[in-house]
Amino acid sequence: MSLKHHHHRGVELSAASKSFVSKKWTFLLCIGFFCAGTLFSDRMWPEPEANVASRDAASDERLLLMSEDCDSSKKASLGEVYKSPDVTQTLDKTISTLEMELAAARAAQESITNGSPVSDEFKLPETVTKRKYLMVVGINTAFNSRKRRDSVRATWMPSGEERKKLEEEKGIVMRFVIGHSATPGGILDRAIQAEESKHGDFLRLDHVEGYLELSAKTKSYFTTAFALWDADFYVKVDDDVHVNIATLGAELARYRTKPRVYIGCMKSGPVLAQKGVRYHEPEYWKFGEEGNKYFRHATGQLYAISRELASYISINKNVLHKYVNEDVSLGSWFLGLDVEHVDDRRLCCGTTDCEWKAQAGNMCVASFDWSCSGICRSADRMKDVHRRCGEGPNALMAASFRNKITEDTH
Repeated sequence: MSLKHHHHRGVELSAASKSFVSKKWTFLLCIGFFCAGTLFSDRMWPEPEANVASRDAASDERLLLMSEDCDSSKKASLGEVYKSPDVTQTLDKTISTLEMELAAARAAQESITNGSPVSDEFKLPETVTKRKYLMVVGINTAFNSRKRRDSVRATWMPSGEERKKLEEEKGIVMRFVIGHSATPGGILDRAIQAEESKHGDFLRLDHVEGYLELSAKTKSYFTTAFALWDADFYVKVDDDVHVNIATLGAELARYRTKPRVYIGCMKSGPVLAQKGVRYHEPEYWKFGEEGNKYFRHATGQLYAISRELASYISINKNVLHKYVNEDVSLGSWFLGLDVEHVDDRRLCCGTTDCEWKAQAGNMCVASFDWSCSGICRSADRMKDVHRRCGEGPNALMAASFRNKITEDTH
């Protein structure tokens, strides 16, 4: 019994020993496989990341090369443009033309369509406004200047069919320029309306008349005239000044190639700080110490500006400062601009010397009396000045503006 018993226990110990060894090796093998798996993961997974990085690097390199090619191509193209003055001039001209057309459209809408006292029957036809003119002559006038206007019509301003013929054949537009009274539709406005119905030679502005509002009227005139007529020059003249229109046209035609020209009798008068005197300057302090003079500007009896300057006024009309004296205002608007100032003394002859100048072949463009800032008693004396200093009844229609205008027509 004992031997059998010991043999049985030996068998059990041997089986237990084998079971123990098996569990131990299983545990060790698990640890080993775990470590091997970790090592395998550390070695195997970084490789895809490296491949992605290499692909990204290659892609970036290709993009960089393409970008450099685009940059070099763009720089080359821009360099060609910068080196070509014709291209830049064409671009500048195109931009300038678009700005002026936009300004004209805005001015026409504001001055004609939205609230202007100009009635439909006095608006220029669409086909007329698109043609090219040599100059627009605006004759500044007032409600109480009927006799002055009649004296101008009887002398240097053609009337009726002759005036229309002047526009069609010579490209010269002439209009009396006036706004409206403080009470639109009142007796003063009705009187002008009746005169307009008879003569058809007014340009009505969306402006309230008044001596202290001449700067605003000047701005409104250039803005409205620029919107209505495409001209090389825009002229402002007072209704008590004598003008030889053919001589004026010939003089202005000399400057048609100048883009920004300001023509008149240039002066630099004193800045008058004393109240109550004529031409008192309320903003005298802006011009420095007392006794200083104004900057150079054209005297207000007659001056002319080129198309680009009229466009500039039209575009910037809302921000241009108005001094009490309109000729000073106009001159101030061109300060800081690349403008050629032309001092032409033929635009400001005296009524005592215009006759002998005409006889000497040096015909004056405009004549007036400095002491009166116009022809003294012009309604009575205009005919006499015209007889002595006028260029003759056939000079205007014989002037050769037709070919020049045709050549410049778009």
